[in-house]
Amino acid sequence: MSTMPEHDHSSSPAVHRHRPAPDRAQLDAASGVFALLSDPTRLHLLWLLSEGESDVSHLAGASGASLSTVSQHLAKLRLANLVRSRKEGRRVVYSLRDGHLRNLVIEALSHAEHKVTGDPWHA
Repeated sequence: MSTMPEHDHSSSPAVHRHRPAPDRAQLDAASGVFALLSDPTRLHLLWLLSEGESDVSHLAGASGASLSTVSQHLAKLRLANLVRSRKEGRRVVYSLRDGHLRNLVIEALSHAEHKVTGDPWHA
């Protein structure tokens, strides 16, 4: 009689043995982040900020969006506590609020790269 081997979940990234299941507040908060990431311009701005802090002029030039468009997107991201700003003389410098967001943006874009290029998926 043959038995199927049990799958070892200890190395599976999908299993979080020490993390409780997310509650409704966490799911709502995460959904809100994903909603903000769903706009290509905002996602591009967050990717640019994942490389380091920057001001509106630099972000507009690097993203190809107008100054007013970038300012509006940054305002939404700041209100959602995804980016922070500080004054440096007469200019305002923006940065990502935390490393979790940086990782999320990089992983989302890495996933998209595989989808677009057809490169093999990682395990």
